[in-house]
Amino acid sequence: MRPCPKCYFAMVQGVIVELMPGRMGNNQTNGCIIYATVEDANGNTVTFMITSSTFVVDWETLSVGDRCMFWYRVDAPAPLIYPPQYAAVVAAKVKNRSMIDVSFYNAALVNAEQTLQLNMDGSVKLRTTNNQYFQGSPANHSLVVIYESSTRSIPAQTTPKQIFVLCDN
Repeated sequence: MRPCPKCYFAMVQGVIVELMPGRMGNNQTNGCIIYATVEDANGNTVTFMITSSTFVVDWETLSVGDRCMFWYRVDAPAPLIYPPQYAAVVAAKVKNRSMIDVSFYNAALVNAEQTLQLNMDGSVKLRTTNNQYFQGSPANHSLVVIYESSTRSIPAQTTPKQIFVLCDN
């Protein structure tokens, strides 16, 4: 995945109603791809392809009945089928206290939507998606930001609890 300010992520939140092993044509993918069908609060369904490159926050196992959020790239190719099907970039279970933002953050650590600005201090855990310490600056990267509170300013400001950097492939 290449970071770029014009590449936005979209999010769907809902309950997983089905998990199916993936297929590529007539061939099984040996369990390496899973399709998760999600139903949102309005009864709409979306299918997400979960692969080995999908970052699952906290490395939790997703199950039928879980309330989850899935992010996908809006500029990524997707088949024109119903229900819509997207490749999941990030997946997370919904938790009561934590909020999550997935976006490209510029040099000022403001997200692409201009809705959240990060205040960094020594307490912020900065990791890669394979849970290694990230040694660089989070600026000008696509990030998964986990936080618990923010100001009411525009953009809102927060000191994140944890940041995962979606490094370039």
